[in-house]
Amino acid sequence: MPALLTSIIVSVCLGALVGLIRQWSDQREAGGEADFGGVRTFSLWALLGCVATHLADEFSAAVLPVVLVMVGAYLTAMALRDARPQRPGNTTFVAALLTCLVGALVARGQTQPAIVVAALTMVMLGIKGQVHAWTRAFTPEDIRATLQFAAITGVILPLVPDRPYGPYDAFNPYATWLMVVLISGLRFAGYIAMRLLGERAGIFITSVLGGLASSTASTLAFSRQSKEDAAAAATFSFAVVTACAVMLPRVVAMVGVINPLLARELAVPFALMLAPAFGYGLWLLKHRPAAGTGLPSQGIANPLRLATAIKFALLYTVIAFLVKAAARLDWHNGMLPLSFVSGLTDMDAIALSMAGSHEAGTVGLRLAAQAIVLGAVANSLLKSGLAFTLGAPLLKRHVAVVLGLTALAGVAWLVVG
Repeated sequence: MPALLTSIIVSVCLGALVGLIRQWSDQREAGGEADFGGVRTFSLWALLGCVATHLADEFSAAVLPVVLVMVGAYLTAMALRDARPQRPGNTTFVAALLTCLVGALVARGQTQPAIVVAALTMVMLGIKGQVHAWTRAFTPEDIRATLQFAAITGVILPLVPDRPYGPYDAFNPYATWLMVVLISGLRFAGYIAMRLLGERAGIFITSVLGGLASSTASTLAFSRQSKEDAAAAATFSFAVVTACAVMLPRVVAMVGVINPLLARELAVPFALMLAPAFGYGLWLLKHRPAAGTGLPSQGIANPLRLATAIKFALLYTVIAFLVKAAARLDWHNGMLPLSFVSGLTDMDAIALSMAGSHEAGTVGLRLAAQAIVLGAVANSLLKSGLAFTLGAPLLKRHVAVVLGLTALAGVAWLVVG
């Protein structure tokens, strides 16, 4: 089969697939009435791009640009002339031009990139309704906090000096704010997922995402819900345990970004601390029915709030200063009590501080790992106390046992290891 004929067939097929998704999306949103462009139109766009590219190669390089300009001018004229609310919009304009370029790529022998472009175009066209539904889940406060944080980070981070200041050279503005960006971004990913899924998410997915966003806030929210709905206390117990368990691999992943060697050192103790939660999940799966209750996303605040970021930056700065002061003054025995107290307030701050201190050679690998594990022990005890104070009786018993065993596993590694 001639190469040109093969290119034409492939181009038309890819264009038809894009047009199929476009027509399906329009028909679903318009109540059965197709908007501008469907299977036939997009097949022809791809065919036009393929043929124009062949003619450009054979006769004049100007053929393809002229064709693309004509297609763009036609779509613009259609959009201006059509007064319907469903007139061709920006998505249709871009999709049509991309479909032409898909045909051009196929004609140039770049079939795999053409398939990727066509697939991405289909995805973007197909998720239009879902994207609109997702964005409606966000509040003005969410958008304002996100934009505020993005602006502050984009302007401040490149401008702040990247050198140490103060006693013991403990304060580096760039490193401090970079830590804020790292932890806030990780928490924000979980928060976004929770807002998108809402209360429709199952208890397991919701608690995992809650653990990514804030395991402490998840513990508070689920514990309070258990008192309001005592019949589902076992389900909420599972949610608390899951959210707290997710905190452990999240810390390892976060430390690994800065210090992979320290992350590997934490693998064994954190695996031991995960064992009680894993065993509890298996026991609950066998003895309790599955539940689909979800946690309202309003239970967790947007982690990109500027006030939250500043508080974390201040806490990180204080802990970094105390760690460096202890190292310079040879008070290494004070590292572990400091880590325990820090774990009661924010596990991420001590973990990031130790990762950076070991990377800089201030703290040894073993001591850094012990400090982070002890911080995790303190954090588990804190959340166990919150659940015991706020939760229903059954939740108190289950969470106290599981998180108590989690803390004991960490202590055992500290003593034996």
